[in-house]
Amino acid sequence: MSDTLTTPSRRQPAESPGAPGAQPEAAMRPPVDVVEDASGITLYADLPGVPKDQVQVRVETDALTIEGEIRLSLPEGMDASHIELPTPRFRRTFTLSKELDTERVSAECQNGVLRLRIPKAEHAQPRRIEVRVA
Repeated sequence: MSDTLTTPSRRQPAESPGAPGAQPEAAMRPPVDVVEDASGITLYADLPGVPKDQVQVRVETDALTIEGEIRLSLPEGMDASHIELPTPRFRRTFTLSKELDTERVSAECQNGVLRLRIPKAEHAQPRRIEVRVA
């Protein structure tokens, strides 16, 4: 699996591919940790302040995309005098290996962390070969 974006940095703005000739929509790249084990990979994306209903996860052929919008609410009658979020949108795209089973991706979001589990395909699972006496 490879990140299709340049070397990641925390909360760095990224450009979104839009319609040909259109201005790309700016989006932040959330930090993501990827852990691999014998049965698949797990991605942990930091999405503080993002409600579950504002997170979209898509798999198209060999690309995994995480995107959504951060909703920050201010008390009524108050305006922000300084905002460090360059854009309320976020997006991260990864190219997935053919060894992963994209039909069985699972996702859960808890305490601002999105957890995606992508198991390895059956043909990529480790298997034991029986050695027989000839």
